[in-house]
Amino acid sequence: MSNELLINNQGGVRVFTMNRPDKRNALNTALTQALLDALRAADADDSVACVVLAGAGQGFCAGADLSEFKDLTPDKQHLVTARAELTTSLHGIFSKMKKPVVTAINGAAMGGGAGLAVAGDMAVMAEGAKLGYPEVKHGIVAAIVMTNLTRQVGRKAAFELVGLGQPINAARALALGMVNRVVPDADLMSETLAIAEQLAAVSPQAMATTKQLFHEVAELPFDAALEQGKRANERMRAFAKKAPT
Repeated sequence: MSNELLINNQGGVRVFTMNRPDKRNALNTALTQALLDALRAADADDSVACVVLAGAGQGFCAGADLSEFKDLTPDKQHLVTARAELTTSLHGIFSKMKKPVVTAINGAAMGGGAGLAVAGDMAVMAEGAKLGYPEVKHGIVAAIVMTNLTRQVGRKAAFELVGLGQPINAARALALGMVNRVVPDADLMSETLAIAEQLAAVSPQAMATTKQLFHEVAELPFDAALEQGKRANERMRAFAKKAPT
């Protein structure tokens, strides 16, 4: 695995730390691919019950590494397409994983970094952290990250974030429902790990089915969602071990 992504196992919790602190953990191609590969590997590893995603240094993630954009030009469409596909795969994997993911937002999470911060199943944010989608200020669009954002908050708030490009503080992110907890900066990892350990203690079958059903019903019409819930309810009966006779 790349040195740009650190991996630490703590019991059933696997901690991924984006490790480009001098670049505020900006997502270059190497880090993006390493993170995608690591998430896939964790989901396939029976020893992992929960994943934590954090950032090294003072920032969580500054978004895409703009130094790579010089090669992403219309005359190099194959490079543009490849990078867009990689980014899409990364932001899309969280809802497809069987294992829960908790993000620990230790500092600025901007653009694609904000997208990662809210893509997890749960998010814990340090009091001093900020979150924003500043793409419009650079003449571009918060394109791929918009899908998760519009599913996390109401339309008016989501458009304000992507339309004005102004960052928000932790208290505002909590009020909008983008994060689950706001904690003192010094307590961020301990609080995040405490939540991760609780999630890791859940039956793997129950957690995998909960995640699958959660994301299915969020996108379905009411009656279809109820039907999916009924099917999951029927499958769930097979989870419990038979009582000894």
